[in-house]
Amino acid sequence: MSETPQNESPDSAETPDFAAMTRDIAEVPAVEVIVTVAVNLMSAAAVKLGLTEEGDEHKDLDEARKLIHALAGLLDAGVTEISSFHAAPLRDGLKSLQLAFREASFVPDEPGQGPGEKYTGPVYG
Repeated sequence: MSETPQNESPDSAETPDFAAMTRDIAEVPAVEVIVTVAVNLMSAAAVKLGLTEEGDEHKDLDEARKLIHALAGLLDAGVTEISSFHAAPLRDGLKSLQLAFREASFVPDEPGQGPGEKYTGPVYG
C-alpha cells in the first residue's frame, strides 16, 4: 500500500510551498534576519576553526577565513541597522573568532591583515 495520499502526487510532498515560505519570511523583522545570518556565519566559522567537540575533524582555515571575513562585512554594513543590544555581542563573537583564527594559524597574519580586519581594524589579543 502506498504512503502517498490518493489526492497528492508523489512529488507534491517534496515540493516546497513557496507561497507559505514567502509569507513566513515577510513576517520576520529585518533585524532578526541579520542576526540569524550572523549567528550562522559565526557557528560555521567556529566549526571550521576546530572549536567544536570534534576538534580538528572539520578544521579548515581557508574556509574559516572566508566565513569570518563575510561575518565582518555583514556586521560592518548592518551595524547601523541593528541596535547596539544586538550588535555588541556579535562584535564580541567576531573578535573571538578573529583571535582564534590567529592562534590556529601556523603563520599568523600581520595585524590588520587577518580575516575581517579590513572592516574591524587590527585585532590584538
